Amino acid sequence: MSAMPDKDSHTAAPADAAAGNWVDRRAPAWFRPYARLARFDRPIGAWLLMWPCWWGTALATPPGKVPELWLLMLFAIGAIVMRGAGCTYNDIVDRRIDARVVRTAGRPLPSGQVSVPQAFLFAGLLSLIGLAVLLSFNEATILLGLASLGFVAVYPFMKRVTYWPQIFLGLAFNWGALLGWTAVRGELAAPAVFLYAGGIAWTLGYDTIYAHQDKEDDVLVGVKSTALRFGAASGRWIGGFYISLVLALIAAGHLAKLSPLYWIGLLAVAGHLVWQLRTVDFDDPASCLRIFKSNHVTGAIVFAALVVGVWAS
Repeated sequence: MSAMPDKDSHTAAPADAAAGNWVDRRAPAWFRPYARLARFDRPIGAWLLMWPCWWGTALATPPGKVPELWLLMLFAIGAIVMRGAGCTYNDIVDRRIDARVVRTAGRPLPSGQVSVPQAFLFAGLLSLIGLAVLLSFNEATILLGLASLGFVAVYPFMKRVTYWPQIFLGLAFNWGALLGWTAVRGELAAPAVFLYAGGIAWTLGYDTIYAHQDKEDDVLVGVKSTALRFGAASGRWIGGFYISLVLALIAAGHLAKLSPLYWIGLLAVAGHLVWQLRTVDFDDPASCLRIFKSNHVTGAIVFAALVVGVWAS
């Protein structure tokens, strides 16, 4: 497989963006490279960052009530801008690697649509918006949010030194489970910790699926991933991660004394995860991307189960 981009990739949308997305159709021409840098044309990452925040908020809500809409809105905004800032930072670090991989060569930095100083300024602007959102929460949540920056900072470098970079992605991407809980309760407790651990296992599963898209190019450019580490055994490993997610959700629900309706929701979660494993073709990048994106549904089902389980408890 060639790892060099076609000449037209410098102006085209990235290979993994949906055709005719809103950025291509509606965004001003000057803003499109920045929107692509922040992955505004590919919202799945923002959803996957937001769901753990909403899970923690729902789980911490007092029995018989539903999560506060204002908190959910703040976490949604925070997920969008911080995912954008994180992707921009990641692309700055990875720009030379991305230039050698077919799927990423058309991204704004390796293709020259955005300069490194412009990317830093853009990441800074998004981070300031994220900081404004964070400062809207209580003191415990603010301090906890600032503590997550270490994971964000080291993640892009991990693929160079370990076959387990997905662990660091999981640590960063699921921190919102803790933030959601403290935003309601003002302090941490065991149910939130189990929810966070389950989210890390979830990320290990879905991002291994995602990494199978790039496994050939990753070998050529010398970066590592769990997809390369697990190889033909990926299905068994991902199955183990998904089982760990369900067990962690069971523990969190038990400790929080949720309604039996929650357990019905977990059956739906388990069914969807089984469907993923039975459907994915690890040698077909399009299949891997489709199944990876379906984890948006996983997050939604878990959230619905938590809301109903708390409300009916």
